[in-house]
Amino acid sequence: MPNADAPRQPLICLAASGGGHVRQILDLKPVWEKYPHFFVTEDTALGRSIAAEEDTAFVPHFALGQAKLGRPWQMIAEAWRSIFTSWQIIARRRPDLFITTGAGSQLFVMLFARLRGARVILIDSFARFTRPSAFARLAGWLAHVRIAQSAESARQWRGALVFDPFRSLDTPPPAKAPLLFATVGATLPFERLVRLVEEAQAAGEIPERIVLQRGVGGHVPAGLDSVETIPFQEVQQLLDQADIVVCHGGTGSLITALRAHCRVIAVPRLFALGEHYDDHQAEITAAFAERGLIEVVGADEPLGPALARARARQPVAATTDPSELIAFLDGEAARLAARKAR
Repeated sequence: MPNADAPRQPLICLAASGGGHVRQILDLKPVWEKYPHFFVTEDTALGRSIAAEEDTAFVPHFALGQAKLGRPWQMIAEAWRSIFTSWQIIARRRPDLFITTGAGSQLFVMLFARLRGARVILIDSFARFTRPSAFARLAGWLAHVRIAQSAESARQWRGALVFDPFRSLDTPPPAKAPLLFATVGATLPFERLVRLVEEAQAAGEIPERIVLQRGVGGHVPAGLDSVETIPFQEVQQLLDQADIVVCHGGTGSLITALRAHCRVIAVPRLFALGEHYDDHQAEITAAFAERGLIEVVGADEPLGPALARARARQPVAATTDPSELIAFLDGEAARLAARKAR
């Protein structure tokens, strides 16, 4: 990492909540690795993996959707904690450039960075294909630059620039092990997904070895081994081996599995079942399924039919290529560095 005390170098704050949001920040490494930088994220397995290698501060998980799920007092308590923690971080570090992919836990970090004079760039989630996220609509006015990752979403977010990173991969699939990796993601437990795997295994529908990550405090399945969390580096190793991946509908989990040429079965978290703050995962998985990339399990469906469909098809691969966005951000950082050098 560059010397944080290097003269006339802009200090970059890289802010993102857990899961797919912070993974998108990691994809922008060619920009931020050139400058003094630090991360602000949540205390998840991925966040701790980042903290092992990078200067990292944690803020409490906080989202407006907590109130939608009947936990308004928890939301208020975490919001107050976030206010004080965010102010302490920004007041002490005083970044010159603030790059964020959202979401809720970064609201006050973003606000205080703007008030302390940072140039703020808000990159809306790749998950938002058809419209901007609630975080983008709420916090967009704080940003000097607003970036959408689909043209349709940009049309509904005034002043947004468009950088669509989605790319298919034509590389041949590597050899895979008879392994099914099931993961609920880094942020919330997901009992329905765990029970789907548990029931399919009990019915003899999963002959492969199973590795199951169930989330902190999540349902402990009978008859198979599971763990609450897995370090991100170990997740990558499992994806390299796994033929089948069963995951929630977050873009981070979907894209990392598709990059590894896995057969992907997505179980989107649904607001009606109290599994998430809205139905954006259903939107994401529908878009991926329309492109022929994944199988999707609906609210009342068992896992077995999706397993059969996945095994009957050739694995396909896709990734996000943020090279155009990186070039743009590179220019933003270079201009800021030039101004500081005057």
